[in-house]
Amino acid sequence: MADVVAKDRKILVAVDEGEESMYALSWCLKNIISQCCKDTLFLLFVRSAQAFHSSLDGTGYLFSSDVLATVDKYSNDVANCIIEKAKRMCREKGDDEVKVEVIIESGDPRDVICRVAENINADVLVMGSHGYGLIQRAFLGSVSNHCAQNVKCPVLIVKKPKSSSSATGTK
Repeated sequence: MADVVAKDRKILVAVDEGEESMYALSWCLKNIISQCCKDTLFLLFVRSAQAFHSSLDGTGYLFSSDVLATVDKYSNDVANCIIEKAKRMCREKGDDEVKVEVIIESGDPRDVICRVAENINADVLVMGSHGYGLIQRAFLGSVSNHCAQNVKCPVLIVKKPKSSSSATGTK
């Protein structure tokens, strides 16, 4: 029997402030990352587009550069905090062979995730599901649904279980 050459895979995991994305990352580390492969795990955090594109908002209020700098710093702090949490999970649960790369971008998550998946030529995109109901999806849209329809690689949407007690039927 011939030896099988392990493929170096690029696995893109979209992370955000929600528990669902961290659960998806954890699930990915347990179920997708392979010891025989030299996988590269790309952690992608998308900051929402800058809330203040200029110092003048639509209502005519003028925002000082201090306010804009504070908003920008807060956005960077959130991104760094989420990425550090994700990297810590990779260290704790991952294999030492897994290389972790970080990508932080700004914009609409739907567009950014699709663009990054294409740019890095991802083998798979892993993302959590927020479990929005029909009405919330209609108003907010579903980032995971958009990505599943538009990304060229396979998309794995990991749904976080409600809770262990409700799953087993106990109270």
